[in-house]
Amino acid sequence: MHPVDLGDGVRAFFTSGAGGVSPAPWSTAADGGGLNLGLNVTDDPARVAANRSRVAGRLGAPVAYATQVHGDTVLELGAAERDRWAGEHPPATAGEGDALVTAEPGLGLAVLVADCVPVLLADPVARVVGVAHAGRQGLLAGVVHRALDTLVARGADLARVRAAVGPAVCGLCYEVPAAMRDEVGRAVPETVATTRAKTPGLDLPAGVVAQLSARGVGAVRVPRCTLEDHALFSHRRATAAATTTGRQAGIIALI
Repeated sequence: MHPVDLGDGVRAFFTSGAGGVSPAPWSTAADGGGLNLGLNVTDDPARVAANRSRVAGRLGAPVAYATQVHGDTVLELGAAERDRWAGEHPPATAGEGDALVTAEPGLGLAVLVADCVPVLLADPVARVVGVAHAGRQGLLAGVVHRALDTLVARGADLARVRAAVGPAVCGLCYEVPAAMRDEVGRAVPETVATTRAKTPGLDLPAGVVAQLSARGVGAVRVPRCTLEDHALFSHRRATAAATTTGRQAGIIALI
């Protein structure tokens, strides 16, 4: 796991593909031990539950997960949700959305990824945290902005908000059709990239950092490419190999 410092009273980290109970192909090691946290990739739900339990143990708090749909919906969670996720049989999902926000201490929030950009957000003074799932569609939909807006509505000051942009496919690897690059580039110019193969590409992490910066939010970027780093799950790498893969996560909580 890769911890990040987002201020006093905040615990945050990014998981990898190891440290769990799932076998290949939901593991980044051929002999298993995969920490797949996604329920929609045909892994055994009991194994996913065991993996999620390990993450909650590492965090020291129950962790809520959403059903992510590449949109801009933000789900706000509180004491009732903390009780449900801390129960003996936690729900599979907090609902359909691509961002979660809470001011409830002791409730973890998770964002699942396997090439898209995981974003962790915190105002340690206002005591509010959030996560966002920023793929190409979510970036265009403004999910990062909607998450920030919700933090502000909960008392956050953007001048104090700290962000971590986690591992994702990089612009040197994320090849897309030229028309797609141009479409995204018109909305978020910082995403425009050229791959190592000299083909059109998108740098989604750079786009997320640019959107955060435009709101006055500084970000720590974890410079790991999911496609290149075989310790991480990558949907694009798995698709090229005609198989499936797991989902890692960004995790954050007030403590």
